[in-house]
Amino acid sequence: MKKVAIIGCGISGLYFANLLENNELYDYTIYEKKNQINLTDAYGIQLSVNSIKLLNEIGFKNIFASKIFFPNKVNFFEAKNCDKICDIDISKFNSKNDRYTTIKRSALIEFLLSNIPSNKIKKNTELNSIENGEKIKLHLSDNSIEEFDYVVVADGVFSKTKKTILKKDTSPKFFNSIALRGNIKSGDISDIMLFLGSDFHFVIYPVNQKKELNFISIIRKKFNKKDILEENLFKSKELLKSLMDEICKKTTFKLNAKLENIKIFPIYVSQKFENYNQKNVYFIGDALFAFPPSFAQGASQSIESAKHAHDEIVNNTKNYYKKRRSRINQVNFRSKLNYFVFHLSNPLAIFLRKIFIKYLSKNKKFLQIYLGKIYKN
Repeated sequence: MKKVAIIGCGISGLYFANLLENNELYDYTIYEKKNQINLTDAYGIQLSVNSIKLLNEIGFKNIFASKIFFPNKVNFFEAKNCDKICDIDISKFNSKNDRYTTIKRSALIEFLLSNIPSNKIKKNTELNSIENGEKIKLHLSDNSIEEFDYVVVADGVFSKTKKTILKKDTSPKFFNSIALRGNIKSGDISDIMLFLGSDFHFVIYPVNQKKELNFISIIRKKFNKKDILEENLFKSKELLKSLMDEICKKTTFKLNAKLENIKIFPIYVSQKFENYNQKNVYFIGDALFAFPPSFAQGASQSIESAKHAHDEIVNNTKNYYKKRRSRINQVNFRSKLNYFVFHLSNPLAIFLRKIFIKYLSKNKKFLQIYLGKIYKN
């Protein structure tokens, strides 16, 4: 029996564990640095068809229908006056059993945990060092040493494990942007609403059948290195108020009275795709590569990378990083292009954007290349 260590208890790590759970040829242990897994986070995520197909392999199709939502369209609006520009029918990429889905992140984590025996997760445990040999020896923070055949690293964008294994600084870079995340208890919205503004955009969509809504706004904002390292900066009520005031002045959509649980999150992205030469060590999810959040593929790519790593281990192939590099380049390009287009501020550029988006939203060939190539593969 092969032994697998999974570092990190987020979406990618838990999905990978689910894939191994019913395979008698593999035994696994999940190591989580925190003492508990947060199931109270009510923020939403979008899961396109590429990831729903993979989730359905582990029984996601049996999740309570009340916990998920199936949007059919992405509706584009000018944030300034809330005039609708166009819409894109994302349901055309659905299949009979695999549909574009929105859900609370905590609900997905809860589902993934439901299939994992509690004794498979060791909390309050981190990797201190690693020895590569015939077996991989992990020196852990509880002073134990464990041997494994494979190590799967899934501890997120700030992966300490990645730095330890590669023995170099792999820190992500601040993307000169921040995210405001919040919830709206309920609303008469049945699809994804995307509002484009000057140096910002925001998105609102349902996350379940109760019509609870997720709100996220991405705002261009530069900070000096000293400010970024200040732990309390992004917890500041004054900064939060100033950012909300800034958005509300730039849109006629009434936000302040509706939003709850609003918080600031600085956005960090990977600086480059690292060259990995570690035998039987696999980086997945944000530990492999973190994208700008403007193509809504973060969770889906975490699931994809976990599936690809699993298949590589089980099939004993050597194509994981080559395949992921190609996929990452595709998604990263679209994420950065969306970010640029969504945040245009020059009036002429905004006028031209409106024309092009209207045209491209109905161009089947473009949609198949730009969206279908990601959603369906």
